[in-house]
Amino acid sequence: MKYYGIVEIDTDRSASGYFPDVPGCFFAGDDLHDAYLDAESAIEAHFEMTAEKGMEIPQSNGVPVIDASTFHLEKGHIIMMIEVNVDVTKYLGKSERINITMPHLLIEKIDKAVGQDSRYTSRSHFIAEAARKELSHL
Repeated sequence: MKYYGIVEIDTDRSASGYFPDVPGCFFAGDDLHDAYLDAESAIEAHFEMTAEKGMEIPQSNGVPVIDASTFHLEKGHIIMMIEVNVDVTKYLGKSERINITMPHLLIEKIDKAVGQDSRYTSRSHFIAEAARKELSHL
């Protein structure tokens, strides 16, 4: 699942940011590259802690709207977005094998999507993400 972070780059090139869809998850680095690496670590650690506490992993709502009026930037600061791809299924508990029945053409479409989209590692991963997304709307 893709999570988007908002990054502020300071005049000294240090960078810090947060994920709007993941309250309390912050990251930083001496430069943008370090901040991006910290962002990946931060969100993984945040989700691990969330799962350990039995809380639900937050759903990504897609690309956030950046409202410049909410930022009070000094001269030389830059705001940008980064994208982090996280496999959240590993935080949802032990996997169980189940037997399901689906129409053949739907299975073919799922398999084609899995083959074309690196976000999905397997048919099961695709179905789990689809179910998780649908359940977040209930």
